[in-house]
Amino acid sequence: MPALVVGPMLRYVDAVSASIWVETAEPGTVTVEADGRAYRSPTFTVHGHHYAIVDLVELSQDIASYSVKLGGEQVWPLAGRPPSRIRLLPAEGARRLAFGSCRTSVPHDAAHARTHGEDVLRSYGEHLARAGDEEWPDLLLLLGDQVYADNPSPEMLAYIRARRSTPPQGEIADFEEYAELYRQAWTEPEIRWLLSTVPTAMIFDDHDVRDDWNTSQPWREEMARTSWWGHRVVAGLGAYWVYQHLGNLSPAERAADPLLRTLLDYAGSDGAGLDGGDALDAFAEKADAEPGSNRWSYARDLGHARLIMVDTRCARQLTPGNRRMLDPAEWAWLEEQVAVPAERLIIGSSIPFMLPEGVHGVQNWNEALCDGKWGATVRRWSERFRQAIDLEHWAAFRRSFDDLARLLVRLGKPVVILSGDVHYSYLAKANPGRVYQVVCSPIRNPLSPLLRWANVFTQFSIATLVGGLLARLAGIPRPPFRWRVTKGPWFQNALATLTLPDQVTWYESRDGTVKPIDSVHLE
Repeated sequence: MPALVVGPMLRYVDAVSASIWVETAEPGTVTVEADGRAYRSPTFTVHGHHYAIVDLVELSQDIASYSVKLGGEQVWPLAGRPPSRIRLLPAEGARRLAFGSCRTSVPHDAAHARTHGEDVLRSYGEHLARAGDEEWPDLLLLLGDQVYADNPSPEMLAYIRARRSTPPQGEIADFEEYAELYRQAWTEPEIRWLLSTVPTAMIFDDHDVRDDWNTSQPWREEMARTSWWGHRVVAGLGAYWVYQHLGNLSPAERAADPLLRTLLDYAGSDGAGLDGGDALDAFAEKADAEPGSNRWSYARDLGHARLIMVDTRCARQLTPGNRRMLDPAEWAWLEEQVAVPAERLIIGSSIPFMLPEGVHGVQNWNEALCDGKWGATVRRWSERFRQAIDLEHWAAFRRSFDDLARLLVRLGKPVVILSGDVHYSYLAKANPGRVYQVVCSPIRNPLSPLLRWANVFTQFSIATLVGGLLARLAGIPRPPFRWRVTKGPWFQNALATLTLPDQVTWYESRDGTVKPIDSVHLE
């Protein structure tokens, strides 16, 4: 029987086109009907799962409601929910972006509300169902840890235990489990409706694959010695390509994607052909071993602003003594993107660029020690310290931090860097320059009260005093500019909006209702 497994998800949208992604229970043709027109695409199949992305093109106005049919049978919209609509990018450019990161998919019962708090994304979806157009975002940016492959929910753990007893215990092992992980994350009614009607752009962080993913060369070597990591990283990157990356691309970019062309050729015009799982696995294996073989970063023009979403995980250069957040090819691409004319830049980096200054100094110091500044014994202990407390942000790749800092200051235009990862939210401003760091994390995965106080104490107190001193002792020069945290930190679950050109608002959920935490105009 025709059915949707996941979706529909409204992904890429510009002034004249929109792309709708689905996973279906059976192969076939997916039809999206909107404003009296029908748009179709066959499914492609990988590892027994069927997917399609349907492009609605040559659009001239917003679409008040669309429907999805499989094999001629309507499967969307669902009864009892508002219509799923498509709002094109306004002629004057994007007006509002919503963003956040780090969302666990645990139940919404009282027990999990006590441990995980309220799901702000779920509450935001309920809010938009009642809100006027002036409150709707033109784009929702999901900045990493859309799923937790290394810390799955109780329901996901039950699914894993029913399948196998082999390593890795309590973690995702293969594509089949990733498919179920995404299904559980994105099919709650409120989340499903929200994703069907608000365009989304996504980028991974470590938990989409595994905690500390690519933190260092020793980490990669340690994981390579396990019996299961090779299969896991291939599954993780393959699933990311299907569930997240495809929808980040414009119709033209997708049409030029060689892997998608291969999978569609396998599937045939009716979608019922061959399974392309081997082709997807080969692509993912190469993407992990040779990061330059594929680019996960991407850019979009938003009218007066340019959005650049940067891969800060897979594109790393991990050579001790010459660590780079972005390898040379990725850095050259970023330089090209920031040079494109735009009034302002919005950079999506899953991990913050500007941490509290003291923590920045600690990470500079740790990187130098991991590179052997104080000898081999200290190097080994420093690597353990690096992995134990996640010293892996831009500050821990100091060469790349300095390069990007100088580049952004030279631009002489407003730059807003949107990030997540750290499980608290804040605003920081560079001095001199018009570079802002806006962090919103988590959507639903708060730190325990003890860890909140520990973070305040170490990152905003002790580290402020000793971070710079440690960096000086290791002979590390001062960064190209100074900055300071001007708002926050806030530790509750949160989602934020950037209302262009310059207003940022952070929201929490209380009793299922979205409430503002704070709001600020960027100077």
